[in-house]
Amino acid sequence: MLSNTCKYAIRAVIYLAMNAEEGKKIGIRKISKSLEIPDPFLGKIMQTLAKHKLLSSTKGPHGGFALNRSADDISLFDIVEIIDGVDLFHECFIGLEICTHNPEYKKTCAFHPKYDPLRSKIINLFKQQTIANLADGIGDMKNILHF
Repeated sequence: MLSNTCKYAIRAVIYLAMNAEEGKKIGIRKISKSLEIPDPFLGKIMQTLAKHKLLSSTKGPHGGFALNRSADDISLFDIVEIIDGVDLFHECFIGLEICTHNPEYKKTCAFHPKYDPLRSKIINLFKQQTIANLADGIGDMKNILHF
């Protein structure tokens, strides 16, 4: 459902929430090493999140990344919207073009009546699930998950 890029973005934001200290930024190398994500790829992801004001970034020897707002105020939906976009929540689940471009066909599609109630629940879950919730939930698994 989510792209690998989006999964990496979520992991990186959780990492920042779990490891950030007041007023300090975490360098890209430290984050990428801890999460086992290649530096250049993670750097592009982090810059995208910073461009959308989810993260703050500072260049230079003491630079790095930090959350730009409280982890309680960042939802999974926020990250997915920035990285993957929200089309995945609205497209036909089985990829029928006709459903995407003509809402009338959604009524006759064999899958829409079954999937639409789940779609709403998934959107609500992503909007309600905060980075703080996820960071708290990881808790004792921090060392196992490379956080």
